[in-house]
Amino acid sequence: MKENTKQVPVTILLPAYNEEQSIGNTIARIKELYPDFEVLVVDDGSTDNTLRVAMDAGANVWPHPYNIGNGAAIKSGLRIAKGEWVIMMDADNQHNPEDIARMLEFKDTYDMVVGARSSSSETALHRNIANLVYNWFASYVTQFRVEDLTSGFRMLRINTARQFIYLLPNTFSYPSTLTMAYLRSGRSVKYIPIETKKRLGKSKIKLIQDGTRFFLIITKVATLFSPFRIFLPISLLFFLTGLFYYFYTFVTASRFTNMSAMLLSISVIIFMIGLVSEQISQMRYDRVRE
Repeated sequence: MKENTKQVPVTILLPAYNEEQSIGNTIARIKELYPDFEVLVVDDGSTDNTLRVAMDAGANVWPHPYNIGNGAAIKSGLRIAKGEWVIMMDADNQHNPEDIARMLEFKDTYDMVVGARSSSSETALHRNIANLVYNWFASYVTQFRVEDLTSGFRMLRINTARQFIYLLPNTFSYPSTLTMAYLRSGRSVKYIPIETKKRLGKSKIKLIQDGTRFFLIITKVATLFSPFRIFLPISLLFFLTGLFYYFYTFVTASRFTNMSAMLLSISVIIFMIGLVSEQISQMRYDRVRE
């Protein structure tokens, strides 16, 4: 296995924020398995010894002066990575470095390879339920079966990934943005099943606050990439409601009410906004050069 991977110029990108408990072991395992790979740690303004531990473990470290966000760390890493391929991993000991070799098997076939967390992974029940909702929603928007929208374990060709940097947010939602960007631009995505372990240290994600924020982000991302898939059902809902209310008032009162007119008008307005948004979305993708 090692002989096959030595010939592949790869950067392992680890965004990190206060991960001193786990990052040293994670780097050591990666360097033991893949000594020729670049291990790049972007320290996102940690207040503990993450930066020092990462340097002592032998990683290339790029520090942020203060905490900007997980997505911002990924963007910094994409800009300075030296490898032809970049593999993003969490620095909290959740991902198994041995799965990297499984990803590299598909490097010449797919544009992006993503590790999809299996049911046997050590993940919280509420997050599994939330991921099911996110995966379903993303699958509807992209018309592609998305198996793990929020997985941070993925492999991309660096030149392609850099084309989408301007789309990525500074927050935890960069995996969903990357997935939708690739699928929306007609690029291929491969999911491979992986098992993740329980993270070391305290999670940075708060259930209610970040869960609500993330759902809003997912909705915004969906309207960013495939707006008509969102606007059309809403327009249809208003149209059918207005039509039903018109028939109801016609039968019961023999008249066409202002409420029916308003609902039907709103449905037309939403439909037209969806058309305009779809054109704007297409113009945005014209910026991405092949």
